[in-house]
Amino acid sequence: MLTPLHDVLENARAEGRGVAAFNVIHLEHAEALTRAAEQVGLPVVLQVSENTVAFHGSLAPIAGATRVLAERAGVPVVLHLDHAVSEPLVDEALGLGFTSVMFDGSKLDDARNRAVTRSVVERCHAAGVSVEAELGEIGGKDGVHAPGVRTRPDEAAAFARDTGVDALAVAVGSSHAMTERTAELDLALIGEIRGQVDVPLVLHGSSGVPDDGIAAAVRAGMTKINIATHLNAVFTAAVRERLGADPRLVDTRKYLGPARDAVQAEAARLLELVALR
Repeated sequence: MLTPLHDVLENARAEGRGVAAFNVIHLEHAEALTRAAEQVGLPVVLQVSENTVAFHGSLAPIAGATRVLAERAGVPVVLHLDHAVSEPLVDEALGLGFTSVMFDGSKLDDARNRAVTRSVVERCHAAGVSVEAELGEIGGKDGVHAPGVRTRPDEAAAFARDTGVDALAVAVGSSHAMTERTAELDLALIGEIRGQVDVPLVLHGSSGVPDDGIAAAVRAGMTKINIATHLNAVFTAAVRERLGADPRLVDTRKYLGPARDAVQAEAARLLELVALR
């Protein structure tokens, strides 16, 4: 069932568990992720990033297919526009039935980021849509963030208060697009931010965090856990294995299907990990 991000995150925070958020790049991802959520009986956030929109050339086709799967699912599913820097794209997402957007103004100066994010929040809330934002840049994207940079709790609290966002992504030691799970999170800092910020916290770059680190982050105060690169690696490994086993294979269903199944299995495991089951 299609559900607002706010409802899913607030329920999870009240119960002391996390919610997994996975990126949808093509239909096989969306199918695998909704099936995984139904398999374990947990809510899931399906994220379509602005980069994925650029890959497809438009938002509507991938969004439409993902929305249908979300609406038909027997568990709460959030349809989320991820890392949107374009305000027109946010407005398009509102018209397509998204239930959440992540507006990424992290490359703007602080005053501009707050003003534009607040404007986005007002438009989205009027449409019943939740908003996630980012204070400063999370590492890894285009080399933009020094590894030692961390979010200050007082600045996070002020940003959330000034903008009215429903969730806030903070920098606590993770980095986008990591292919090795070696990131060490600052759990004490997560706790400090949690103590000062009234909205659910979001961990970006969770693909680089080992299982025990993810569970510890949720216990320390993280609620939404974003995982993308790790599942892409699972998908690609399954494709490579299938094609390697049969060099004459040309039917795409015979390698995309196993890859979809592999993502479903790993997503189900991660959903339960994040929920602290």
